[in-house]
Amino acid sequence: TAGIISAKGRQVGVTNGGYEDFLQTDAAVNPGNSGGPLVNIDGQVIGINTAIASRSGGSSGIGFAIPANMARNTLEQILKTGKVVRGRIGAAVQAGILGGDIDKDIVLVDVTPLSMGLETLGGVATKVIERNTKIPTKKSQVFSTAADNQSSVEIHVVQGEREMAADNKSLGRFILDGIPSSPRGMPQIEVSFDIDANGILHVTAKDLGTGKTQHITIQGSTGLSKEEIERMKKDAEVHAEDDKKKKEGIDARNAADALVFNLEKQVREYDAKIPDTLKKTINTKIGDLKDLLKKEDASTEDIKKATEALSTEAQAIGKIIYAEAQKKESASSKEGKGDVVEGEVVEDDAKK
Repeated sequence: TAGIISAKGRQVGVTNGGYEDFLQTDAAVNPGNSGGPLVNIDGQVIGINTAIASRSGGSSGIGFAIPANMARNTLEQILKTGKVVRGRIGAAVQAGILGGDIDKDIVLVDVTPLSMGLETLGGVATKVIERNTKIPTKKSQVFSTAADNQSSVEIHVVQGEREMAADNKSLGRFILDGIPSSPRGMPQIEVSFDIDANGILHVTAKDLGTGKTQHITIQGSTGLSKEEIERMKKDAEVHAEDDKKKKEGIDARNAADALVFNLEKQVREYDAKIPDTLKKTINTKIGDLKDLLKKEDASTEDIKKATEALSTEAQAIGKIIYAEAQKKESASSKEGKGDVVEGEVVEDDAKK
């Protein structure tokens, strides 16, 4: 047996060079329906046997007489233009390629049926590997801490197309600890997703500062049933608009919180250089935004407006900092030139 084709949970062998076996597979696995595994061609869902028969001019019943080369050519066209709806014909096609019965230009690849990623600040599902990515594959992203002196991070691996981690399928969790005390946003945590040829997912988290790592191995990450995959895709489509609004609200809060954190740090660092009037204005707006973030019912629009107002006011700090830097650079440049001594070139009579 060179390949296996399944339908309705049952399997039958397909021999090398035996496309008559392939075309009549459904007689064994699905009595009463000679159509075979379903394919979608131009919007019409029909059995692959029926499709081959109709396109080759033969009968649609079991045991129809069609020249083998004609059946193979027709099948190649269906595979290139149609979409398999039910039944796993990939192994059978691969058997045909190995046996020289199908054009070798047809390439079969495994892909991830759903996106995979991890939960980030606010419960958002951040995708690392997108749906339909060819496997084996490896992708990485760098994340950081969400609080000062955070000594550990929890890596929650999820699978699905929803915007929020809680609405997707949880694949596993693990903790990377031993992170040195430091301000939020400073540690660099690289998270790598590696799916091997067998569909096994390896997730590794590495602190780029200390080199410390932790990992988890998840078996069967791509082994969801077709019904589960379709249900999760449909679920994402149905809730797409609500999920978008929810994520937009969380992103707005995260952006506002990050701006407050960075501005408070700048005000402390450049306190002596910032005029008191500007300092007072910025601190007032920082306080207003903090109060707004404490309200759970604060609208996304209000948070965005307050964030933008604070950001615009804070630009004055940047102007002051860079103006000071330019003054220092200009002064340093003048000192480097030194004193210029004027003189007259006198020719040496001896050289004449």
